[in-house]
Amino acid sequence: MITPTLDLERSLAAQGYDLIAGFDEVGRGALAGPVMVGCAAIWARDLEPLDGDDAVELSGRTYLGVPDGVADSKMLTEHRREAIFDELRDWCAAYAVGQASNTEIDEWGITYALGVAVLRALSQVERELGLRLGGESTIKKASGESAGKIVEGRPGGSVGESIGNCEGSVRALPKVAGILDGPSDYITKALNTFDAPDVPIPADITTKVKGDQHCATVATAAVIAKVTRDRLMVDLAQSNPRYAAYEWAHNKGYGSAAHRTAIAEHGPTPLHRVSWHLT
Repeated sequence: MITPTLDLERSLAAQGYDLIAGFDEVGRGALAGPVMVGCAAIWARDLEPLDGDDAVELSGRTYLGVPDGVADSKMLTEHRREAIFDELRDWCAAYAVGQASNTEIDEWGITYALGVAVLRALSQVERELGLRLGGESTIKKASGESAGKIVEGRPGGSVGESIGNCEGSVRALPKVAGILDGPSDYITKALNTFDAPDVPIPADITTKVKGDQHCATVATAAVIAKVTRDRLMVDLAQSNPRYAAYEWAHNKGYGSAAHRTAIAEHGPTPLHRVSWHLT
């Protein structure tokens, strides 16, 4: 099993980025339920410079290292993902899981829905960290606390003007970098569209094929998103006897034989992606 590193994150830090966020999706190919995208953000200042080793002490401080046990979420058992879930959340400066519903997927298509889900997560992370336009940046991680939230819809009101974290009258925008698993940047395409939330500071996106295998932030985002969505599908399966036949607690909404048979026998539920080939 490949162990992710912080090499790309440290490279982005060396380029002058202040906040680095990894993104990964879950539920793209499911027949039912939302698609979700995890966002795991860390401060560049917590990373060791490129010419050193991870997690070594220098001048009384310890640099951020790769969290224990993190790996491509698809290579981890469900039990293992659950076991490291809280530790991974604590490792982040902030995290969030954005989602787009099955009806939004039907209306928009999966690619645009993924882009909106990412922006919902990024918007929440930046606001949790105090990276808001129109005022001083407040750093909520200073005490060691992490912040995170499942974002189900459009965050609240739009913001404008400027953000400042510099002395004097000149105010500079912090630079935010994003690492997206896969070859295609569907985030930038969704930015500033009608359905997308306001993002205080848009991220400069770097795509990384198999990023969940190689980048610690992306792998962390993947596990957080996977556990969050799996728990939701189990809860949905148990919330309504009508859903029992679809076996979502086991297939998590994906197209297993039992799931497709249930759709053929009972028809789709309000949580199915009806624009998809379901049987």
